[in-house]
Amino acid sequence: MKVHKKVTSVSSLNGTITVPGDKSISHRAIMFGSISIGKTIVRNFLLGEDCLSTIDCFRKLGVEIIQKEDEIEIIGKGFNALKEPCQILDVGNSGTTARLILGLLSASNFYSCLVGDESIAKRPMKRVTEPLRKMGATIDGRENGKFTPITVRGGTLSGITYPSPVASAQVKSSILLAGIHSTGTTTVIEPNKSRDHTERMLKAFGGNLSIDGLKVTVAGNQNLIGTEIQVPGDISSAAFFLVAGAIVPNSSILLKDVGINPTRTGIIDVLINMGASISIFNERVKNSEPIADIRVETSSLNGIEISGELIPRLIDEIPIIALLATQAKGITTIKDAAELKVKETNRIDTVVKELSKMGAHIKATDDGMVIYGQESDLKGTVVNSHGDHRIGMMLAIAACISKGETHIENYEAISVSYPMFFEHLDHIRQ
Repeated sequence: MKVHKKVTSVSSLNGTITVPGDKSISHRAIMFGSISIGKTIVRNFLLGEDCLSTIDCFRKLGVEIIQKEDEIEIIGKGFNALKEPCQILDVGNSGTTARLILGLLSASNFYSCLVGDESIAKRPMKRVTEPLRKMGATIDGRENGKFTPITVRGGTLSGITYPSPVASAQVKSSILLAGIHSTGTTTVIEPNKSRDHTERMLKAFGGNLSIDGLKVTVAGNQNLIGTEIQVPGDISSAAFFLVAGAIVPNSSILLKDVGINPTRTGIIDVLINMGASISIFNERVKNSEPIADIRVETSSLNGIEISGELIPRLIDEIPIIALLATQAKGITTIKDAAELKVKETNRIDTVVKELSKMGAHIKATDDGMVIYGQESDLKGTVVNSHGDHRIGMMLAIAACISKGETHIENYEAISVSYPMFFEHLDHIRQ
């Protein structure tokens, strides 16, 4: 018998939530702290499975990391102090860990082997192994390094100028992490701007880089210094409650201390453009990352087109945006989002399949989807996350506005990024 989570409809959602720490920033804080000299303290660290996989990998690389609930202490001894692991580095379900750590391993002076779970084994690694090889890395793996398992024989790298074919923070970050431990300079040029947490954190650890539009350049052979990092709330996690507040009747939700990095706020732009009642206040900056409180209330929404340079700023939020669009008047079209096909699942097909089960009128396209809003009420049924945390949370919010009971199979995948999700949802249910 499959384990499932039962979620029923609600009459309203009201209250205050502090979402967990940003996943992208939590990953990077462990990595930068591990290759820096001196102590690094990371507060409000995300205790999700993905980020714990990053800690595990760097412990296997010889880094002393002390965990006290959501405060992490890293005793950094510099990049050259990393040691050859006597065990395989297992990244679990974390594509961020896999791609970013490959940049560091490529510049190391030892051998390592990296694996992940069944989902990671299907996710494309050539997008980082190819540029890293151009820098001089010795990398092998399944289908010539296209998929995990991947082995790396680290060595001396040379900086390159790399025009990335995709706007991907993981690709950019992997190359930059290799670049700061290479000879010469390294430049990454993107087709559109992806999230810039790596660039901001590099500065926080005393690194040197220059940014010119879509071009990021780092100097080689840099030494970083440990620091203190306060991780803001993850806007990708907040997105589920932002949408819930907009589509559940008689609702008002306050989200505290949310990161509003402009490379991540596409979800807010979409909500505003669709007519949502949303306000942002108490804005401030910590560790070069902007933070604010956000209030959202039940709203009358209209369909829009979502495409182009907006897509990299909300790529992880598209599953919940698809649900949002089912409650808007008119048609919402999502384009230029083929990247969704190589996430934890093929999120285009999975979103369409699961929301269709609930009665939504939604169609897949080659690079996105078309959602016909307000055509029918959603109905509770048996749905499945397919092991994808963002699909699981989207389905739970969908259940809040669906008639009857919704049973979510593989709901435990949500713990990858938001272990307290159902507790927070219960906290604001009315």
